[in-house]
This record gives sequence, C-alpha cells and structure tokens, in this order.
Amino acid sequence: MLADLITRKSLHDLAGTSTFQRGEEYFANEAVSRVRVVEEKVSARVEGSDTYQVELWNDDGDLDYECSCPQGDEGNFWKHCVAVGVAWLAGKKIEGKSGGASGKKKTAKKRDPWVDIRTYLSSQRPELLIDLLMDVAQRDDRLYQSLLLKAERTGGAGNATMAFRRAIESVTDVDEYVDWRAAATFAANLDQVAESLAELLKPGTAAMLVELAEYAIERVEHALENIDDSGGNVSETLQRVAELHFKACKLARPDPKELAERLFRCETSFPFDSFHESARIYRGVLGDAGLQRFRELAEAEWRKIKPIASQPGDGKSYDGSRWRITHIMETLAELSGDIEQLVAIKQHDLSSSYSYLAIAEVFDKAGKKDKALEWAERGLKAFPTRMDDRLRDFLIAAYLKRKRNDEALNLTWLQFEERTGLEHYKKLQRIAQRLGLWTEQRERALALVAKVIARGAATIDPWNRQERTPDHSLRVEIALWEKDLDAAWQTAHEGFCHRDLLIALAGKLEATRPADAISIYRRVVPPIVGQAHNTAYADAIKLIRKMGNLMTNIDQSREFGDYLAALHAQFKPKRNFIKLLDEVARAHVAGSKR
Repeated sequence: MLADLITRKSLHDLAGTSTFQRGEEYFANEAVSRVRVVEEKVSARVEGSDTYQVELWNDDGDLDYECSCPQGDEGNFWKHCVAVGVAWLAGKKIEGKSGGASGKKKTAKKRDPWVDIRTYLSSQRPELLIDLLMDVAQRDDRLYQSLLLKAERTGGAGNATMAFRRAIESVTDVDEYVDWRAAATFAANLDQVAESLAELLKPGTAAMLVELAEYAIERVEHALENIDDSGGNVSETLQRVAELHFKACKLARPDPKELAERLFRCETSFPFDSFHESARIYRGVLGDAGLQRFRELAEAEWRKIKPIASQPGDGKSYDGSRWRITHIMETLAELSGDIEQLVAIKQHDLSSSYSYLAIAEVFDKAGKKDKALEWAERGLKAFPTRMDDRLRDFLIAAYLKRKRNDEALNLTWLQFEERTGLEHYKKLQRIAQRLGLWTEQRERALALVAKVIARGAATIDPWNRQERTPDHSLRVEIALWEKDLDAAWQTAHEGFCHRDLLIALAGKLEATRPADAISIYRRVVPPIVGQAHNTAYADAIKLIRKMGNLMTNIDQSREFGDYLAALHAQFKPKRNFIKLLDEVARAHVAGSKR
C-alpha cells in the first residue's frame, strides 16, 4: 500500500538530505497543486522553473516515480517528487485527524470535489457561468481554442473551415527549435485541436474533416522537423489525426482518383510518413479505380529510379525519396500477389547482402525453396567479406535441411570468428550439438577465445604503452552460461573481469561456496564506492548487506563488524556513503545482541 511506501523516511532515503529539504520547501511554498489519488497512484503538478507533472505509485511493493523535469528524465528522485510525497502525507494526516472524546480517527467517506462543483454550477445563473468560462479561457489557451472553434463553427461550413485552418496554423506555427520541454505544451495545444476535429466525424461534416486532417498532418509533419519529440507526445497526437482522416474517408467517400492523387503526394513528400502504406490501408476506400490511379502515379515515379548494384566498399547515402517509392512499389506488388514483380522491384537495389536475403525470403515464403537458396548463395558470393548474419543464418538453416552439414558448420564458424562473443558461441553450440560434434568444436571455440584474449592484451594503446591486463570477461561469461562455476572462478582470478560478471558469479556461489562469494563481493565494493555518486553507494550497500548475511551464516559476524570498520576508515570523506554504511553497522550491532 502507498501508506507503507510513502513515509518521510522513505522520501528522505530516496532523495538525500539536501534534496529532501528542498522538496519540503516546495511544499511549504504551495508549489504543489492538483493532487489526485487513483488506486495506488498519486499524481500532482509542481511549479518550479517550469510546470512539472509528477507521479508516485506502488510497483509490486516498491515506490516507483516519474517526473517531467530534467532530473526526472535521468531517473533521479528529485525535489518535485519529494514535494508531492510530502503533500500526500499532509493530506493523509488531515484525513486521519483525531476527533471527539474518544480520540479515534474518523473513517467518514471522503467527499468527491467534482460532485460539489457540479452541484454548485447547477444552481448558478447562465450569466455567471459565462463569466466564469470567459475568465478561465483568458488564462487557458486550450479552452480558448476549443470555445473559439465552437463559436466560429456556428457561422456555417465556410466559416468553420477557416476557423479550423486558423486554429491548426496557430498550434503548428514553429518559429524556432522546440526542445523536449516545450514539446509537451506544443502537443497539448495540438491535442485540443484534434479533439475539436474529432467532433466533425459525422456524415454531414466528414468531407470537411478529410480536408482539414490532411492540412493538419502536413503542418505537423513539417513542424516536427524542428521539434524534439523524444517523449512521443506530438507523434501520438499526429497518429490520432491520421486515424481521423482514414475514418472520415470511409464516411465521406471522396472521389477515389482525387484521393489517390492526394495520398500519393502525402506518402512521397511528408517527412515523417504519416501516410505510410496508404495503398494498403486505404484500398477499401480507393476501390479499383483509385488503386489504379495510385499505381499509375507510382509507376511513373518508379521509372525515374536507376538500379543499384554496388560492389562491397562502394557505399551509398540514404535516399528517402528512393526508399519511399520503392516501398510503395513493393506494397502494390504484394497487394497484387505478383511474386515476380515483387522480386523485380527488389532487384533494383542489390547493394548489400541483405538485399539478396530479402529476395530469398520472398521465394521461400512462396514455397520456391530452390530459388530462395539460389538467391541467398548469390548474396554470399557477392559479399564474401561484408556479410549480413541474417543471410548466413538463412543459409545455415537451408543447408541443414539439405544435409549439407559441413557448409552449415563453416558458416557458423565464420560468424564466431568475426564476432567472438557469447551469442555466436551459443549459436555454434546449437549447430555443432545438432550435428553431434560439440565436444571437439567446443575445444576449438575456447581455444579461439583464449587467442582473442591474448591478442587484446598484446594490442598497443598509443595513449598508454604499458602492458595490458588480459580481459577474461568473455571466458567468464561463457563459463557462467555453461554453469561451470569452477572455470568461472578460476578465470575470474587470472586477470581483469567486468564487475557485473563478478557480481553474477558471486550470486551463483552464495549457496554452495559462501566464502568465495564473499571474497568477490569484497573485491568489487571499493571500485563501486569509488564512483562517488549516490546510485553507486546504494549498489555497494546492497552487496555489503549480502556479505553481512553470508558472513553471519558462517559464523563470521565479528569479522563482518571489522570489515565495516575498515570500510568506514577507508571511505570516511564520502559522507553520503558513510551514512548508509552506518545504518548497516547499527543493524548489525542490533542483530548481534539478539
């Protein structure tokens, strides 16, 4: 429950003393508003250098949080989260205030403020309600736009169209770059216009909606070129308008040829592809006549495209126009069911090994296995040194089905030799085990891993010409995957190993070899603390607590106390870490007395 998760202590622990105090100041200065609680989630607005939205919620017994401020985007529990948590606690305190002679907490059902507001408004004169709306509209641009559109629409279709166009222009006008913070406001204003557009999805106004939706989509797409929409809010609303356009077309049934011409223009010129695959999506609206007109336009543009058959190393830059018309032609071929036409389109670009795989997959899906294999092998021959692993995987599967086992194994080995890592080791194991050859292939693979490790240690760093410590991380990773703890333990002590792998190894050793697990935790804690930030301190404390439990279980409680004292002396200048360490020490002392 939230009551168990949101406490002054939990807020303080998550934020730290300084941030917690600043959050309390925000609450005291009445910066928190619109606090709402729905089930196990608290949401509120906090006024700071900007207006931020904060949410706190119960995530399977843990307090999770989100804040729209820059620190929140970095995942930090910032002052705005503290302010909302304190506001929630203050609200709970008021609700549970004692009263009456008995001093017992009242449990009366909380009043719904919306019911109170509706009751009040229902009793007021229309003139007062108008004044209230006018006053709010002067301060709320979204409400102003909504009311303006409703007012201007009463003047007839022509006036309504112009009113909507002005509203669309107003919310999509971008004079300078819009960063991710301002993008939320842009999206909110656009969303209001989208809601008003949705009211036009009726038989009498659907044709107007088709025109306005196309205008809005074009304006938003070009505006997006100057907006940081990393939050996806603008794109989400843009998708809503695109869906409105499709529904309006189904309702209004515009001239199919004219619609085809507009759709083709939109799909080939809009930068963010709101009308992607329009032939497939709108084919029911276009009908045969519209689809034929769309095809005519596409084929005329396609004739301008020259084939590409680059050799390895030629390289080519991305061409958005070429990609769009190619995809349009592929979509039309798929709709017609003409396999040969689809392959002919794909043959226009054979500049990568994946191009050959795409053709092979077309034939394979059509049941033409020999043709599929032929094209895949053509790709292998055309790109012997710059091969897409997906094409190799296709060939490996095809060779295994045809009992061409040596060729399948050789291709798998090429992958492992080019990118010697765990995933390709796993792939090699699957293929070799299927062929009954894993024992000898494993020895060969581990020998290659050893060579790669030695080669990495021998590589000269121009900035640091000292001899490198061998990095045995890959060998430890393989041993952990194979559940060979002895090999992982031994290799981890032969040189460098990534910290995450060491922690994973220690976790595997806890049950059967606690002393070894403790030694690894002692190895990794100091460098973690050395990172000198609160997240690192928290990670180190988790490992220290694990060590405490393990050492207590093997009667090394006194040794753990000595270890804590040594850490305290070593990292005394790191005050935030020492505070956390002292909590562990106090808990250890208390446990020892029991």
